[in-house]
Amino acid sequence: MNPESSPLRKRLVRELLSWLWVALAFFLITGTIVQARVIPSESMESTLLVGDHLLMSRLGYDAGVPFTQYHVRLWREPRRGQVVIFRAPPAANAPGEDFIKRLIAVPGDRVEIRRGTVIVNGAALVEPYRKEPPDLTDNYGPATIPSKSYFVLGDNRNDSSDSRYWGFVPESSVIGTPVFIYMSVEASDDAWQPGQVRERFYAYANALLHPSLVRWNRLFKSF
Repeated sequence: MNPESSPLRKRLVRELLSWLWVALAFFLITGTIVQARVIPSESMESTLLVGDHLLMSRLGYDAGVPFTQYHVRLWREPRRGQVVIFRAPPAANAPGEDFIKRLIAVPGDRVEIRRGTVIVNGAALVEPYRKEPPDLTDNYGPATIPSKSYFVLGDNRNDSSDSRYWGFVPESSVIGTPVFIYMSVEASDDAWQPGQVRERFYAYANALLHPSLVRWNRLFKSF
């Protein structure tokens, strides 16, 4: 055996092991700690704008294997008023998509919408985050939130598909909460829809050529 081949083999093994640890760290971080998300719709304006890029914390909410549908529910529970990210319920007719909404009511709460005003456990909510004043034609309930379920609404009530239409969010569907905005780019809504790779590439390239398309004042906004 060539004596020079042994050190070379050891170096190759060390390189492979180091890359293995990098891969394991990537799967651990993206599976249980943080993930990136982009806002594709106006349902959470003005809190979130189309083209906002978020870092989402999964810590304590959900553990999953990246690029698969395998998930394990963890110990943490969201609270009223918190913005949450969750897998779209079947009734929303958006298979494979994640939604982001504001959690309005938790298990055991009694929720009602009367002429656009949200009432939880008999008390009207003060909602400074709403884009528009209450829509006087918006009514819902009353309904009691069942065990292991949540009632969610978009901040832009006039343009939001939420619990008013497709029901409650199962506890097992909640995967995390936004931490901060790391990038925000003005572009056509189509650029941020799932699967629109070419349109998204053009949006980024256009932002590089025209930096004014970047909403610099939104960068690092936290939640």
